[in-house]
Amino acid sequence: MLRDFATYPSLTGKTVFVTGGANGIGAEIVRAFDAQGAKVGLIDRDRVKAEALLAELDGPHAFAEVDLRDIPALQSAMVDLADDLGAADVLVNNAAHDDRHDWQDVTPEYWDERMATNIRHFFFAIQSVAPAMIKAGGGAIVNLGSNSWWEAGGGFPAYTTSKAAVHGLTRTMARDLGGHRIRVNTVVPGWIMTERQKDLWVTPEALEKQVDRQCLPDPIDPVYVARMVVFLSSDDAAMCSANNFMVEAGSI
Repeated sequence: MLRDFATYPSLTGKTVFVTGGANGIGAEIVRAFDAQGAKVGLIDRDRVKAEALLAELDGPHAFAEVDLRDIPALQSAMVDLADDLGAADVLVNNAAHDDRHDWQDVTPEYWDERMATNIRHFFFAIQSVAPAMIKAGGGAIVNLGSNSWWEAGGGFPAYTTSKAAVHGLTRTMARDLGGHRIRVNTVVPGWIMTERQKDLWVTPEALEKQVDRQCLPDPIDPVYVARMVVFLSSDDAAMCSANNFMVEAGSI
C-alpha cells in the first residue's frame, strides 16, 4: 500500500495532547504527530507501553500516567503537560475500551464504569484545554468515535451507546467553541487491525466477513486513522468542524 504520507507545516511546533496514546490507534496518532514536528503529550495509564513508545520519538514529548476515569487526576495532568510543553493547540480524545458484554448481564455499576471509561473524560479533557485555546485564538479537537453503532453492531451495548454519544458531544462543542475558531470533529474508525483486536477477536472467518462488507478489499491499518486525525488537526482542515470523518473502507 501507499505509505508516502503528507507533511503539514502548520503542525510544526504545535502542542498536541493525546489520551490513550500508549498503544493501538493512539500510538499511531502519537507517532504521526511526532513525525510532523509537533510536541506530544501522552496521557495513559500504561506506563510501560507509554515509555517504550516515547523512546521512539524524535521531538519534545511528555507523559502523564492517569486513569482517565479519575477526572481530578486528568485535570491535574493537563496542567502538568501544559507546564512541560505549553498549552495544547490540539486535543485528541482517543482513549476507550470496546470490551464485549451481553446486554442481559449489564448492571448499573458496569454501565456507569463503561461511560466513565469511554465518554465522560472526553468532555472534561475538552473543558481543560479550551480556555487556553480561546486565549490563543483557536485550536483543534478530534474525538474518536466508532462505526460500530452506525452498522448496528451487537454484543457491546454500553460501548456503542458511549460511542454514539461522542457525535453529540462533538457537534455541541463545535457550536459552543466555534466562535473562538476552535474546530471539533469526530474521526470514525471501522474495524481497525490493532494488536488488541488481533489478539482478542480477529479470526480468518471474521476478517473475511468484514472485508466483504467493505468497499475496499484490505484490512484497515491503524496508521490510516492517524492520518485523518493529523489532517483534521492541521490548518488544511481550517473550515472543517462539527462533522464525522469516516475511516472504515466504505463498510456497509
